Amino acid sequence: MTKIITAPFSWLMMKFYDLFGNIGIAVILFALVVNLILTPFMLKSKKSMMRQTRLQPRLKQLEAQHGGNPQKYQQEVSKLYQEEHINPMSGCLWSLIPFPILIALYSVIRKPLSIMMGLATETVELIQTTLEGMGLLNLAELSARQQQYIEIVMTQLCHENYDVISAVVPEVQDVSYAFLGMNLGNTPQLTFWNAEGFGAGNWWPALGLFLIPFISAFLSWLSMKVSMASNPGANDNTQAAATNKSMMLMMPLMSVWICFVMPAVMGVYWIANSVFGMLRDWILTKVVTKQMYEEDKEWLERERLREEEIERKRLETERRKAEGTSTVNRNTSKKKLQAAEKQKVEEIRAAAAAAERAERRERLGVEEAEVPASQVGSRRYARGRAYDPDRFGAQQEVSPAPEADGVEE
Repeated sequence: MTKIITAPFSWLMMKFYDLFGNIGIAVILFALVVNLILTPFMLKSKKSMMRQTRLQPRLKQLEAQHGGNPQKYQQEVSKLYQEEHINPMSGCLWSLIPFPILIALYSVIRKPLSIMMGLATETVELIQTTLEGMGLLNLAELSARQQQYIEIVMTQLCHENYDVISAVVPEVQDVSYAFLGMNLGNTPQLTFWNAEGFGAGNWWPALGLFLIPFISAFLSWLSMKVSMASNPGANDNTQAAATNKSMMLMMPLMSVWICFVMPAVMGVYWIANSVFGMLRDWILTKVVTKQMYEEDKEWLERERLREEEIERKRLETERRKAEGTSTVNRNTSKKKLQAAEKQKVEEIRAAAAAAERAERRERLGVEEAEVPASQVGSRRYARGRAYDPDRFGAQQEVSPAPEADGVEE
């Protein structure tokens, strides 16, 4: 089952290696092809993320309107996403695709004989027996890390003694892990100065392998930085900003750990993938930004037409009301129509009863009680019993000031 899943990856790796004869170049080109294949999916993810960012002002407006009713707020948000054809999870789902590819590539790199070359188990065992018979391989002398990647060790020994091994096993292919003076089949060491040959002046192979994890971590951090810079509105959300900050710390650390526990060829892939990922993200941002600009223009035009239609209907309704030719809205529910009709009947009955009472009082010569100025509606003393409407309007006579004795003007 594993070979079926990894077959396309192993075939592609071997094709690139056959073309260039260099495992480093093969891995870099493999990363390029993977990024090209993932571009349509990453385009969907980019669109989803940028559309969600564009909706942030409207989401904040909905939160202000329905902050006290979380259920109503979620309903309005879902409605908005449906109108804009946005799936909030799509941006996350597409971004997870590279991880299965990384796992499949790890299987190809870890077992170059059985998976990348596609050799049968009996053939791999024959190669191991031949190497042991030649005194080139002793499992007891290998470290735990070398035993974990035993097929890489065997592949390197086959490369160094290819003429002899190919005579016994013609199916085996000559694969070298040399790249820029380093052996990418080896695992980087923290104590690189203790590596074999470092003190004899051959310091670059060990130092170069040591630098790969840190270059990988830096480029991983830089690619996330570029991605967030191209989508600045995503950090408006406090929770999203905290998540992005955590990811910018965790991903580089994970990159360092992976590169120190796996063969260095995986670190080269991670570096190439980050570089191509930044280039892809920059191009997609340019493309999607242009598309979003066109979509915004269309949305603004739709909103303008909708507002004009609402205003036209409002003016038409006011004109009909002024002319007395307004019609009943057919969209009004039956219950509301019945309530409005009932209210009209009650108003007519109340007016008829008031007129009848007034006519009866007039016929009987009954004078209505004087309504005090303090009464408001049915509340007789609403303004107070001593209320006088003219108390500030009454003219008061002012006595002239007495003249002082003995003072002439």
